[in-house]
Amino acid sequence: MVKYTSMITRREFTLKSIMSLPALLLAGGVGCGEKRDADQAVPEPQATADPCSDLSGVSKNDIELRAKFAYVNESPIADNQCTNCNLFLPPREGEKCGGCLLFKGPVNPSGYCTYWAPKV
Repeated sequence: MVKYTSMITRREFTLKSIMSLPALLLAGGVGCGEKRDADQAVPEPQATADPCSDLSGVSKNDIELRAKFAYVNESPIADNQCTNCNLFLPPREGEKCGGCLLFKGPVNPSGYCTYWAPKV
């Protein structure tokens, strides 16, 4: 009888899979040489007063997804803003806009959408 000492149990596999999920979500569509679909927009620099409103380079599908989630740049509910949402990705150093785990494009820290989830 052959014994394998380096076998992974089902529990270990499940735990490793769960632990790698956030990294996969953050890495989303990032990749070298990725192809563009016909519906994806080509980035075109635009001079806007609010960089969080600049959707150049965001695909039509992603813009529709933002609308489906009813995203707005200014929250109508003072206590429910992107900055205190569990799905918000804070802005990088020197940038004004953050991101969201639900959709692509810039997100205003004082914004809001219908999928707002309080930080725990």
